[in-house]
Amino acid sequence: MEYIKLNCCIQPDTEVNREILVAELGNIGYESFTETDKLVEAYIPTADFSDEALLHLFPGGFPGFQFSYTSEIIPDQNWNEVWEKNYFQPLLIADRCLIRAPFHTDYPKAEYEIVIEPGMAFGTGNHETTSLMISEILKQELNGKTVLDMGCGTGILGILASMRGAYWITGVDIDSWATNSTIENASYNNISNLEVIQGGAEAIPNKEYDFIYANIQRNILLNDMPQYCNVLKKGGELIMSGFYIEDLEPIKMRATELGLQFKKFTENERWIAVVFTSK
Repeated sequence: MEYIKLNCCIQPDTEVNREILVAELGNIGYESFTETDKLVEAYIPTADFSDEALLHLFPGGFPGFQFSYTSEIIPDQNWNEVWEKNYFQPLLIADRCLIRAPFHTDYPKAEYEIVIEPGMAFGTGNHETTSLMISEILKQELNGKTVLDMGCGTGILGILASMRGAYWITGVDIDSWATNSTIENASYNNISNLEVIQGGAEAIPNKEYDFIYANIQRNILLNDMPQYCNVLKKGGELIMSGFYIEDLEPIKMRATELGLQFKKFTENERWIAVVFTSK
């Protein structure tokens, strides 16, 4: 898939201002972000890019900072190689789950070891939201359970669920790079009970699931929660991340409207993961 890369310059350039910009760009469809000393780099599929959306990114005016940008086309390429060269290091989460790539040779031992060929989307564990989701999965009783992983990315959450005893996992992602990556990574980890479907919420199979994972940006979650609820078993859990603590209240409000019960949330650098149960 071809992408547009934005090179964003912020004035004044502070960590808080960068986080605000990343959150707002995520809300209009930007999928991945990297940072340099001088820039925030944001990626969106070319088909979804809109100069008009950027002009109206802050309809009430810029919140204490200005930003300018240049854009460039990033041709379809092997994102695994990009991540290998630049970003992905072995990561140990909660002292129990190690995430590494096939090319890593120096890494600690762990209860769960997941081998990932990193892709363009979140899913190596290095982002706070993926780490939060993994920490929640490590607390769940998954033996014999069914799992739906929305926005499966590299497949890391479904792979861990399988390792922890889940009976069947369905991974869904709109991006072909992500679905191919999930299939590849399932094979790396000898996972045979993870099916992969390309599409959005409309592609969710007509099945019931004990657990649903959704690490996606806020607006998609708000829009797709009804479809999640339609396939969540009574007493099942919906675990969502991909948004900041400031977004918790609208997420809770939408979940409550749909009959879900708030259980808890965890936080890391203002990113959160929230758990709801089906009554």
